[in-house]
Amino acid sequence: MQATAYTYDPETRSGSVLLDDGTPVEFGADAFDAGGLRLLRPGQRVRIETEPASGGAAPRITLITLQTF
Repeated sequence: MQATAYTYDPETRSGSVLLDDGTPVEFGADAFDAGGLRLLRPGQRVRIETEPASGGAAPRITLITLQTF
């Protein structure tokens, strides 16, 4: 799935993305580290992998990498 980087905190290595429908979804350091990235800038297109969340919550991002064509 694709998204756009929205926020990123280099100290915690966490942030959020905007899905193409405008829904914000947060990611943690574990998802950032799994993608092997060193930096993320707001506005960058990214590819994310998610797992469903229980109870109707937003999906949990398990991997975030840069979108390549």
